[in-house]
Amino acid sequence: MNTIQAPDQTVHAEARALSDAQAKPTGALGRLEELGAWLAACQGVCPPEPLTDVRVVVFAGDHDVAAAGVSAYPAEVTPAMVHGILAGGAGVNALARAVGARVSVYDLGVRTLEGVPPEVQRFRIGPARAIHEQDALTPDELTAALAAGDTIAAEAIAEGAQLLIAGDLGIGNTTPAAALLAASLDLRGADVAGRGTGIDDAGLARKVALIDQALDRVGDRARDPRQRLAALGSADIAAAAGFMAGAVRRGVPVLVDGLIASVEAVLANEVHPGAKAWMAAGHRSTEPGCELAQTHLGLDPILDLQMRLGEGSGAVLAVGVLNAAIAALREITLLADL
Repeated sequence: MNTIQAPDQTVHAEARALSDAQAKPTGALGRLEELGAWLAACQGVCPPEPLTDVRVVVFAGDHDVAAAGVSAYPAEVTPAMVHGILAGGAGVNALARAVGARVSVYDLGVRTLEGVPPEVQRFRIGPARAIHEQDALTPDELTAALAAGDTIAAEAIAEGAQLLIAGDLGIGNTTPAAALLAASLDLRGADVAGRGTGIDDAGLARKVALIDQALDRVGDRARDPRQRLAALGSADIAAAAGFMAGAVRRGVPVLVDGLIASVEAVLANEVHPGAKAWMAAGHRSTEPGCELAQTHLGLDPILDLQMRLGEGSGAVLAVGVLNAAIAALREITLLADL
């Protein structure tokens, strides 16, 4: 495990001092002041630069657990939504345009996807196997997924990305995410299972039972984060965890979305202790596991708008708040200059 060095605490202190010296009551901007200082520390400069290059990468994949009735929608929705993102008409596209963020999507394991640019399937591995019956990924598939995420992060950063967001797309994906969270925090299905896309009580009961069956099948192997990801995760979830780890290892902050991204952040921080210092929670979704994961990481969500769309959409909305925090540090007059 590689420990991640924290953002620059000298710059963080400098930013807090700058905020305190501005023409406003001390602390009057609340969390904006801390977010501005966090961004300054991540960038290593005070005041921080405006976020002009924010990247949202949506990791798409299918999950065989969907056939067990744990989702309100059929698996055919996954490829349709990939095409929706590519056409610019998905929820994340609309919200990203509002804050000036760029969106891309990668197929890590969509069962059937045709008519997309080759770049979209550059890292394709395959659908996740049903976690209550067998491991989702082989060790080699896991290694490939983690490497794919790291490469995607490295390429975005080389092109100038200042802030990265991992989005998720895939019918049934809240089930492996919840199972991973339960295994990470020593919980059971009832503690972490939510209604996902809107399942009824019977569907929720199936989901809880399936998660417990998967946890019991894996047993003590789940103590190791790599084995946990292979046994209970998927290629898209593993790639996103690798993407987050790749960002923070290169000194670029990550804005965390809802349940699935929060679970990926838990895993990235476990493999790379200290990674969470480079993360902020963009929002809290309505899934119970989201709050559990963010609390475990010590991340306080910027927004809580009752969202559960996925795709990175909630985190995207928080970009505007981050840019406001930067503007406050850069533009408010010093009290001494009045």
